[in-house]
Amino acid sequence: MNCLEFRREKLADPRWLSAEALAHLEHCAPCHAFAHSVDESEARLAEMLRVPVPDGLAERVILRRKNGFSFTPRRRALVATILLTVGTGALYWKALPAPDYARLAIEHVIDEPESFTTTRNADPALLRKVLHDFGGELTAPLGQLRYLRLCTVPGGMAWHIVFETDHGLATLLLILARDMKASGSAAEMAGWHAIAQPVGKGCYAIVTDSPESLDAVSRMVRQRIVWRA
Repeated sequence: MNCLEFRREKLADPRWLSAEALAHLEHCAPCHAFAHSVDESEARLAEMLRVPVPDGLAERVILRRKNGFSFTPRRRALVATILLTVGTGALYWKALPAPDYARLAIEHVIDEPESFTTTRNADPALLRKVLHDFGGELTAPLGQLRYLRLCTVPGGMAWHIVFETDHGLATLLLILARDMKASGSAAEMAGWHAIAQPVGKGCYAIVTDSPESLDAVSRMVRQRIVWRA
């Protein structure tokens, strides 16, 4: 098992690993760090979901009747389930911190390794349209376009773009983000490096395999894409 296979398996089911994955984990330090990071995220999520429900909430709501509506036992059970689910979900989302889009971008790149080995929608005209709709104008090429795809990410959608540059392959994600921090973010995980900056209709994130290439590609993006206010 290689590193990409291990990370995909870990993300698919963080609580269970195959014998092959466990064997890989024993001698791969980057994947060990990645697994630890995923486990920490799962633990934080589990802690957030431990929201106590006020005593008697479901009973008080269920026992109320409005406009002569009568609750059968089956209806009571259904309404109780809906109320408890919605109530817990609302408390969970209220407690959930704003996403770390730099880290999210690395996780997405790891989960989509085919973006580095396949060519998809490599049309510069399509890229210009995507950027324009997102709030940016390309003034000069970023490199050889290899991959362009609309993907699902936590909380919304993102355009996943891969370029071949003088500094190696680089990923640019255009994320439709509703709660991007004004100061942006940076992350390093499993040998990948990323930054995220608020622009246009959300934010962009850049992912590369070294700090040096990240600096170079980030500088190129700032110089060659003009973002509308």
